[in-house]
Amino acid sequence: MKNDNRLKRVAAIHDLSGFGKCSLTVALPILSAAGIEASAMPTAILSTHTGGISGFTYLDTTGEMRPFMKHWKSLDIHFDAIYSGFLGSFEQLDIMKEVFDEFKREDNLIMVDPVMADNGELYKIFSPEFALGMKELCQKADIIVPNITEAALLLDEPYRDGVYSEAYIEHLLVGLSQLGPRQIVLTGVYFDDMNLGAATYDANGKIDYALVPKVPGYYHGTGDVFASALLAGILNGFSLGESTGIAVRFTAGSIRRTYEAGTDIRFGVNFEQTFPQLLKELKLV
Repeated sequence: MKNDNRLKRVAAIHDLSGFGKCSLTVALPILSAAGIEASAMPTAILSTHTGGISGFTYLDTTGEMRPFMKHWKSLDIHFDAIYSGFLGSFEQLDIMKEVFDEFKREDNLIMVDPVMADNGELYKIFSPEFALGMKELCQKADIIVPNITEAALLLDEPYRDGVYSEAYIEHLLVGLSQLGPRQIVLTGVYFDDMNLGAATYDANGKIDYALVPKVPGYYHGTGDVFASALLAGILNGFSLGESTGIAVRFTAGSIRRTYEAGTDIRFGVNFEQTFPQLLKELKLV
């Protein structure tokens, strides 16, 4: 880990849900707590997130994204990372490519969380063609953070349900690296029914795993918690493997607090009270 006291800045480009902890309402506080300036570009504004909640409102903000980009560019803003998540249309995919082209520098990084599928299924709002567009976006990234379902889609392979073998996980990692990103973090990895976590592949071809005991249940927004903590680790000078371990433990701790409190799992996980753990691991306290 290297010391760097300069305040770093991230452009977080995700949707914004007024209630239900995910996307920007997760990314902004996690990055800020980690000592990183977080700038937001909303891709949509919703009254709640969509996982298990009906009747939500949805405002498409595609028309504002290019004006955001142009205004930021006019201010000569530099970002240490550009971090994209949920993108709701082909046009937004095209806009993200423009954002990457405008703000990419030799000393910053692009991280894409290719939000489009889970549990073996493409989200209902997306077509198979959208996965092809997301693949093109991932080719422009330095780091991608897919789950197993998204990895299979990016590689145009059938989804396989777990339990997984190391050979299969490594096949996915190598295949994803051939798309162009220097680093891969694959989530939802498990080799038995007891542990769950992530696998990493770095530019040197090194593969690492970070696994923790499973907590019962399915919790919304955990991918955003994980990816945001991962980026926080990287920008605080930790290696890809170290950052992945930090993110896995922070996410698992947030899930366990939610499980022990009996909170409605639709509303997101208790990451707020898990910040002391994150900041200690990041050596910020």
